[in-house]
Amino acid sequence: MNYKTIRYVLSWVLKIEAFCMILPLICAIVYKEHNIWIWLFTIAMCFFSGVLLCKKPPQNKTIYAKDGFVAVALSWIVLSIFGAFPLFFTGSVPSFINALFETVSGFTTTGASVIADLDALPKSIIFWRSFTHWIGGMGVLVFLVALLPLTGSGNFFLIKAESPGPAVSKLVPRVKTTAKILYIIYIGLTVLQVILLLCGGMKLFDAITLTFGTAGTGGFGISNAGFSVYSSYCQIVITVFMIIFGIDFSIYHLIIMRKFRTAFKSDEVRTYLGIILASVVIICFNCRHLYTSLFDTVKHSAFQVASIITTTGYTTVDFNLWPELSKSLLVLLMFFGACAGSTGGGIKISRVMIMFKSIIKEVRILAHPKSTLKIKMNGRAVEHETVRAVNVFMMAYILIFAMSMLVISLDNLDFTTNFTAVAATINNVGPGLGAVGPMANFSVYSPLSLFVLICDMLIGRLEIFPLLLLVSPYTWKK
Repeated sequence: MNYKTIRYVLSWVLKIEAFCMILPLICAIVYKEHNIWIWLFTIAMCFFSGVLLCKKPPQNKTIYAKDGFVAVALSWIVLSIFGAFPLFFTGSVPSFINALFETVSGFTTTGASVIADLDALPKSIIFWRSFTHWIGGMGVLVFLVALLPLTGSGNFFLIKAESPGPAVSKLVPRVKTTAKILYIIYIGLTVLQVILLLCGGMKLFDAITLTFGTAGTGGFGISNAGFSVYSSYCQIVITVFMIIFGIDFSIYHLIIMRKFRTAFKSDEVRTYLGIILASVVIICFNCRHLYTSLFDTVKHSAFQVASIITTTGYTTVDFNLWPELSKSLLVLLMFFGACAGSTGGGIKISRVMIMFKSIIKEVRILAHPKSTLKIKMNGRAVEHETVRAVNVFMMAYILIFAMSMLVISLDNLDFTTNFTAVAATINNVGPGLGAVGPMANFSVYSPLSLFVLICDMLIGRLEIFPLLLLVSPYTWKK
């Protein structure tokens, strides 16, 4: 284990976080808030902690697979702890475990909240909550890869540990260049959405903060009024961009490189868009009696389907009041999630497809035992290692889900609330049903349950194994 390089990575994570906190500090200055000194203190604490952690770069900057996974897991924990201090110090969230829950929810792009009155929060805190979505959406380690001069395969292991999906591929031969391309696309789409929302008459602060949540597929609200105060145009723009940010970013790179045929041949993207279309049609039919016009029915159905499958978590209506078929479909979409290589959470469409094709393959082999069949995606055979990884991921996922359900059941809430609370956190969705529905929050849970749900959010964002590796005794044995 290369401890010096891990400390080096952690020190840079803290320095980058300190730099990111300058933006909410500026927001506090603009709105003449009384918490400016708190932001200055937190920025200084974050920056100097990073300096003390690693005063000079290590001579050996090589980082291997185990080091990369441990560095990423520790980075997200440290990032969340320091990110919770502004919420706690300002008194916006009186309990530190609640502040940590809120911050982890932000960085993991979950959007689950323990705050009941958003209008009582300072603008700088609202900004920071939303900005954590944007930071966590693409991943802070992906950003660092473009900066850190690591050697060997270290850059790739950091990206692999942080990037969602069953397999990670490089857009170009150099990993550092891949990281830069990803962030250029991410920033470009973010700026485009802000401009389109401003064209719809949305205020600049609202446009920026809501875009942060859309880009990171996070979903923190910024006011008690929700989306009811915004025009249909703005709601449609956000719907479209939620879907856009749920697509594998390598597709956009292919489009930019004018490789249109390769881009449009993606089985995962076509399945993802097909599921969205089918879900919207079903929910529109099921909820047709709830709204006065077809336009409103389609608008709300499309918004909620896009929000749930991309694990953004924004809401325009209380879907807790929808018919059972529609609610059940939304819960199913929580598990499906968006595409691999996007900012969305969930199991990922590619994993669902591989599992479905594995079932078909086994049935065909039972019918024709001597046949030789392979699972294919995009016209190419899926490697056995990838199929094995998907199967192991699902086993770990189910076990962690069941254990989380058992622990939070100690709070004696109903099954629907507990089930969707775990589903919403481990899939990084945000709202669930019952007592944690779209018009409620997670403050109903005890500190122990909140800690379990915090772990679920981190496990869901880092896709289980970096966190398991961190707590495994095998990791620390020589």
